[in-house]
Amino acid sequence: MEIEQYQQIVINMAVESWRFSRLFIKAATKLEPSETNKYINQLRYFQKNIENSLDECGLKTINLEGQVYDIGMAAVAMNMEDFEADDILIVENMVEPIIMGNDGIKKQGTVILKKVNV
Repeated sequence: MEIEQYQQIVINMAVESWRFSRLFIKAATKLEPSETNKYINQLRYFQKNIENSLDECGLKTINLEGQVYDIGMAAVAMNMEDFEADDILIVENMVEPIIMGNDGIKKQGTVILKKVNV
């Protein structure tokens, strides 16, 4: 197997861990507050290990949540057709993170946008 294939496998695992982490947070918030903190701390430990492993492979995840959306971002907007061309938009939710490598973008992210009311 070539290095690019191994890197793609690592990227796929990073994206799936991102998705699972989001689901885990939703489930944990339904628990008692004392239990929620325990599980969220375990999730943070897991996420830190994932980030460290990605770093060793020359990769990192990029989260754009809360940032003003720019058409040039390395992310596909799932709900872009819901807005007008002159709307000011922010990234409300990252469905999939952007994966960056030492030599540039390895995988575009997927986002859900929200209109800023001015």
